[in-house]
This record gives sequence, structure tokens and C-alpha cells, in this order.
Amino acid sequence: MNTEKERELFENCSVSKAIFTLAFPTVVGQIILVIYNMADTFYVGLTGNDAMLTAVTVCMPAFMFLSAIANLFGVGGASVISRAMGAKDCKKVKNASSYAFYGCIVVTLIYSALAFLFKDFFVDILGGTNPEAHRNAVEYLMVTVILGGLVTSLNVFMAHLIRSEGRSVHASVGIAIGGLMNIALDPLFMFVILPAGKEAMGAAIATTLSNVISLIYFVAVLIVIRKRSSLYFGFSSKMLDDNVPREIFNAGIPACVMTLFENISYAILDNLMSVWGITYQAGIGVAKKVNMLAHCIVRGIAQGSLPLIGYNFAAGNIKRMRKAFFYSSFIAVIVAGACMVISLIFARPLIGIFIHSGTDSIRFGSIFLRILCIGGPFSAGAYTIITFFQATGEGRKSFILALLRKGIIDIPLMFILNIFIPVYGIVMATPIADAICCIAANIMFAAFIRKLMKPVAKEEVTA
Repeated sequence: MNTEKERELFENCSVSKAIFTLAFPTVVGQIILVIYNMADTFYVGLTGNDAMLTAVTVCMPAFMFLSAIANLFGVGGASVISRAMGAKDCKKVKNASSYAFYGCIVVTLIYSALAFLFKDFFVDILGGTNPEAHRNAVEYLMVTVILGGLVTSLNVFMAHLIRSEGRSVHASVGIAIGGLMNIALDPLFMFVILPAGKEAMGAAIATTLSNVISLIYFVAVLIVIRKRSSLYFGFSSKMLDDNVPREIFNAGIPACVMTLFENISYAILDNLMSVWGITYQAGIGVAKKVNMLAHCIVRGIAQGSLPLIGYNFAAGNIKRMRKAFFYSSFIAVIVAGACMVISLIFARPLIGIFIHSGTDSIRFGSIFLRILCIGGPFSAGAYTIITFFQATGEGRKSFILALLRKGIIDIPLMFILNIFIPVYGIVMATPIADAICCIAANIMFAAFIRKLMKPVAKEEVTA
């Protein structure tokens, strides 16, 4: 551990205070991240153009895949780093942070290059087959994923690594700066600098510039804390020592797969919905973004608690690790439940914030949101357990649950339910999959905890 203050946070202060200190800034950052993701939708919605609104929403999976890459190396790196700190292994912290950094850069550049080579194909499979929506979507993809992909991926990655050392405030401030700048720059580029009809490109430029500003902040933070931090970004063959690559992928692949399959799932949903028309696509696109708020709050709570769980697991303090998990999980489910109730009651006003065209897309979006939000508490329960397994290095368990949550269950269900309940069945697949995954996650977690607590129980009996 780098400072006495951080050691106190991870080892001695009350679990509730530690969770609040680590998770609250992360939650705030995630909320701002959602708001800035919604900003593009809100401002584009002011145009009253459903095709342009669809262009922005269908690009979301391609844009969010950058987060999948960042999570692969960021969550994986953070898990290894927090456990290495718990074991007082500073050398491993340096090697893990270095390997994760260069891995994130290389994979992101490969993805951006592929997106450029197959941009039209990308947009079509994401549901942007409408000619006007396709044109705007390609422009949005070019700026956000192809040109701005690396800075976006590194932003998410840096937040994970800085948070792994207990510096949640710094990580969240960086995300918040990017979000606030995006909100401020959107109207400037969309309605002032660029001509009418280029609103989607204006939103893309604003998003990319805001990520550049956020990355500058993270670089500045790393320079300031370099003497107090064990993070290291030098290129060296030593970063391959101590099974670092294997451990990073072991913890990071489930996070990557979960984000990847979320995007694949959303892309399939958009494609199935595109058959019914642009009005349905606009409605589901906005409903997904509104429903994202609950998930991102839960993600903030889980990611904030990951370093605390990983540290105490490696340090052998199983009771504190267990208490940290139950506390964070309880809060996550309660928050998700509250968001579900709000979405059920105020679905139409929430959708109406983003759709101003007066078309049926508002009505459909409201129905879709009410269906999606039902899965919120189940998703929260499953996600916190997945994060727990990532923190403790149980990659196989988190990988299985990640596939269950998105991919194995919901994608086949979309096709099946669409046959029996056209349109609405496509959306119903998501909450059903969340419920099934939550049940499976709790069964796996209970079995893991029983096994983990046996040595502790024996020690207490002996004492």
C-alpha cells in the first residue's frame, strides 16, 4: 500500500465508510457518464428526425465495444493490482499496470482499424439499413470509434487503474470532466459550428473532444501522484512475469465478454426491431439509454467495491471481504429497485425528454422502458456477484455468469418470443434473462462462500 491513509481505508475503517468512500465517487462518475451518453440522444432528438436519432442509437454498440476492450484490461488489471496490494507485492502492481496499458492500446487500435475497413457493414448489422440513418451513422462511427476510439478506451481504462489504488475521487472526476464537457460542447458543434443536417456528426465531434480533455486530466493526475503510486507504464519484458497476462485475462475476459455481449444483444435487438420500422427503432433506442441509468449506478457501486473485496481476499481477511460484498450488493439492489419503480410510473415523461417528434416512437418507447426496467433488481444482484468473482480472481465463474447474463439466454429468447409476441417479445427477453442469471449467480456465490468459510470456521472452533 502506498500511503497510511489508503491502508487505513482498505484494512481498518468501517466497511460502510470504505464502500462509501470508494463507490460514491464512482457512482457519481457513472451517472454523469450516462447523462453525457444521453446528451447526444437529447440534442439529436431536438431535430425531430427519427432517422438521425436512430443513427446515434444504433452506433451505441460499436461505441460501447471500446468499453469492452477497456474493461478487459482495466477490470483485469484492477483485480490483479488490488490483490497484489493486499499481498504487499509492489513489483506485481507495476508489471500488471504496464501490461494492461499496452494491451489496451494495441487491441483498441486493431478494433478501430477494422471498424474503418468495414464501416458500412458495421452500420448495417447494427440496424442502420435506412438510407438516411445509415449515412448519419457512418459519420458518427468515423469520428467516435475510428478517430476517437483510442482516447475513449484509455479514459475508461485509466479510471479502473487509478481506482484500483483506492483513488476513486480522481477516477470519477476524470469521467465527470469528460461528461460535462460533452454536454457543453454538443449544442455548440451541433447547432452553431456545423450546418443543419450534420447534427449527428456534431455530436460525435463533441464526444471525442470531451474524451481528449478527460484523458489529459488522467495524464496530469498520474504525473502528480507518480511518487506515491505503484502504477507503472514503462514498456518492459518484466510485465510478462508472475503470470500477469494470464491473471489479467482471467479477471478481465468476463468483464469484456459481458460488455461485448451486451452490445451484440443490443445490435440484434435493433436489427429485429428495424423490421418493424424507424418509429420502433427510435423508441427502443431511447428506452435502452434511459434504462441504462440504473445499470450504471449498480456498475459504479460494484466497481467501487472491487478493490476493497480483492484487497481483503488476498490479505486473508475473509470476514471483511464478505461484509463488503453484502453491503455493496444490498445497496445496489435497493437502488435498482427504486429506479424500476420510477421508470414504471414515469415512463412516458422520461421518454418524452429525448423524443420531440410527436410520433408513435414516444408511445412505443414508454412501453419498452416499462418492460426493460423490470429486470433492473435482478441485473443488480447478478452484476455484483460477477464483480465479486472478478475481484477474487475466479475468472471461470464470472465468465459463465457473464455469458448467461448476455448472450446464451437473451439472444435466443428474442427470436423465440418475437414469434409468439411480436415486437414486445423482443424486449421481454432482457428481464427474463436477468432473472435467470440472478438465480444462477446466487447459487454459485452461496457454494463459493460455504467453501471459503470452512477454514475460517475451523480456526474459530480451534481457538
